[in-house]
Amino acid sequence: MTSAGPGAKASASPAQKPKLEIKLCAPRGFCAGVDRAIQIVELALKRFGAPVYVRHEIVHNKYVVEDLKAKGAVFVEELDEIPDAERERPVIFSAHGVPKSVPAEAASRNMFYLDATCPLVSKVHKEAELHHRRGREIVLIGHAGHPEVIGTMGQLPQGSVSLVETVEDAAAFAPSGHGPLAWITQTTLSVDDTKAIVEKLNERFPEIIPPHKDDICYATTNRQEAVKAVAPDVEAMIVVGAPNSSNSQRLREVAERAGCARAVLVQRASDIPWASLGEPESLGITAGASAPEILVEEIIDAFAERFDVHVQTVRTADEDIAFNLPRALREAAAE
Repeated sequence: MTSAGPGAKASASPAQKPKLEIKLCAPRGFCAGVDRAIQIVELALKRFGAPVYVRHEIVHNKYVVEDLKAKGAVFVEELDEIPDAERERPVIFSAHGVPKSVPAEAASRNMFYLDATCPLVSKVHKEAELHHRRGREIVLIGHAGHPEVIGTMGQLPQGSVSLVETVEDAAAFAPSGHGPLAWITQTTLSVDDTKAIVEKLNERFPEIIPPHKDDICYATTNRQEAVKAVAPDVEAMIVVGAPNSSNSQRLREVAERAGCARAVLVQRASDIPWASLGEPESLGITAGASAPEILVEEIIDAFAERFDVHVQTVRTADEDIAFNLPRALREAAAE
């Protein structure tokens, strides 16, 4: 379904510029889990004052992180980076989730912590724990080194979860044989890539137990479907997001596979590769789940300075999901 989208201000007469049709993917940008995580930091600052410490980037977006820093958030990678004199200050765990050792360490240091883990990631954690209690050997489909994967594997004793990243990994995976197999996934994967890996696991292990409900989150799926609807019809695709954002990288890959010859990931308008884009007549724009809408608007404005733009929104799904805030912050949210 296509509907009129936001316009953009031009800096010169449209007659002097080449025409550019922009197809704006929807849904795009912030998901409910990201919105909740950012609210947790902002409300903690409102209730407790600055500084508030955040372990790891609250979400993978430099603009968001810098904005929260300006408001009084201090970002650290590990809890021991927090000065002893500041241990009474709140510390927030990022939306990606953390291993169980992290809240345990915070408790041992008498730290007050707030968990901004996305509820859909927490669902995967609980799923992993359930499989483990039932004696199942767990296969996690995900990307090595990603904070979400580290957090999920860290819910269980070391060696309880085997990581599979590719179809080749699935083909080579050798179970220990200590129990039935079950698979779970990172929430921000390519839907198509994951399907291929699952097919290989099912082929090799027909009795493998799937998740009760799909682990790839609704927002990841919806944003990829919107890109698939737009990519075949545009000459280039801009994905607004950070290089370390898994869901943003997947959007770029999805655009390429769907038939867009030039798909690029940019953080800000200053990153647009003008020379390689040339003068396209059609352009798709989307944003990863951790990219704020203000950056999309910035990108559109940058193109409007060079082109006579017409913007259409291509909507493939509606989203109305919201997650509850931690109890400790609900009063601050109500004020």
